[in-house]
Amino acid sequence: MSDGNAGDAFELLELRVGKITRVEVNEKARKPSYKLWIDFGEHGERTSSAQLMDLYSAEELPGRSVIAAMNLGGRRIAGFMSEVLVLGLPDAEGRVVLLQPQRDVPPGGRVY
Repeated sequence: MSDGNAGDAFELLELRVGKITRVEVNEKARKPSYKLWIDFGEHGERTSSAQLMDLYSAEELPGRSVIAAMNLGGRRIAGFMSEVLVLGLPDAEGRVVLLQPQRDVPPGGRVY
């Protein structure tokens, strides 16, 4: 785009990398979900509710880096406050595949 509007719009969305530190099954959720606690370095720890159970076990998620939208506002999901939206893409069967950096990067880094 020549007028820069697309770049301006992208700047409004704050995407950062975080490292999952803790995972619990959200027993109250209608769709199978995990409660995630994610370390964003100097931006602190945030929580997220994520429907990842089709492809990821609770044991393999801690320590994994993820990309999350930080500034969309929080939502209470099945009694759990989800502060960030963890990003993923559907595979051929519609299961969520996490977006993550190709290499190890420090928590809190901004996507640009």
